[in-house]
Amino acid sequence: ERPSRASNILPRRPRRRSRTYIPATMPEKVALIGSGNWGSAIATKIGVNASACADFDDKVYMWVFEEYVKEEDGKWVRPARGAKPPEGKTWVDEGYTPLTQVINEKHENVIYLPGIELPHNIVACPDVATCVDGATMMVFVIPHNFLAPIVPKMEGKFAKGAIGCSLIKGIEFEKEGDMKPILISDLLQDEMKKSDGAPVVDMSVLMGANVANEVAKGDFAEATIGCTKPENGLKWCKLFNTKDFAVQAVTDVAGAELCGAMKNVVALGAGFCDGLGYGGNTKAAIIRIGLKETAKFARLFFKGIQDDTFMESCGLADLVTTCFGGRNRACAEAFAKGEGTWDDIEKSKLNGQKLQGTITAKDVMTVLKHKKLEAQFPLFARIYEIAFEGKDPKSIVEL
Repeated sequence: ERPSRASNILPRRPRRRSRTYIPATMPEKVALIGSGNWGSAIATKIGVNASACADFDDKVYMWVFEEYVKEEDGKWVRPARGAKPPEGKTWVDEGYTPLTQVINEKHENVIYLPGIELPHNIVACPDVATCVDGATMMVFVIPHNFLAPIVPKMEGKFAKGAIGCSLIKGIEFEKEGDMKPILISDLLQDEMKKSDGAPVVDMSVLMGANVANEVAKGDFAEATIGCTKPENGLKWCKLFNTKDFAVQAVTDVAGAELCGAMKNVVALGAGFCDGLGYGGNTKAAIIRIGLKETAKFARLFFKGIQDDTFMESCGLADLVTTCFGGRNRACAEAFAKGEGTWDDIEKSKLNGQKLQGTITAKDVMTVLKHKKLEAQFPLFARIYEIAFEGKDPKSIVEL
């Protein structure tokens, strides 16, 4: 059968001499909420990809908790914690400069990531509402105790249909009732829903074996996106993935996020071993038991946990690197050596940042005691006893 000739008798459209390309969608506008050590490190990846990929707006605003700094003898310093400028004066009068100004002029976070150049399209901003204004993709990298005071200040100015990704490694618990664990990503979603119009922001997480300074320097690392929708996982992979930062997605937000929280507890046990001078065999045992108890804890409280998640970067890899490096391990080593209380050690070693492992260990034990499940989690129970009940650190091997 011959093809119809109908098409040949339709009037032809006039040819255009030129055509303007109109993209199918507008570029994603990315906001980074947080600028500590890890926030500034991940900015080195986000900035590069936002600049290079047409899927993203070039400029990325980074919210910075404003501080005042000045350079003394080649080192940037801040006023003592809790200090106030002399009456009638400001810190600027005393020779200090806002940290946001220094970051934007030097393209370096001189306090939390010194010596690393930030991409020039990363713009430090002290006002979080301005930072997220019109944002379609929001990356959260702030201590989880900052969520309640900071998220309301966003004033819901992000775009309709915006999505979020939490890089926050921690967990909260219900204060009464079943005292079940609450994912930080769920807390973020709930806080943002309080804005006008009750927007529901689809939340993903990025977790993995990511020591911030190593990632910032460009040492090869991997990370895992835990997402609810594969299409959003792909967006986040495009934003974070670089030649030295390999990112893959799994549709298991709870599994990935719990790995990121519980590894800090296990790292305390590894640090106790280091403080006592125990070798690699002992630490390997702590890591194995810790991973097993993490998986058991996740399945106890959440549905849809995938076994494979624990073999991704967010699981085994992150646990290993945290137990050999990182601040939780280092502080637990100092504790086992008798170098002071947790508060003393935190002040001397963490440059104003908070220790997450001890907070999580305390909360985990609260819920396990409530459910009378301590015997099923012998490592978590022993870490808590050493950290808070005066148990000899040597008992870490007596499980």
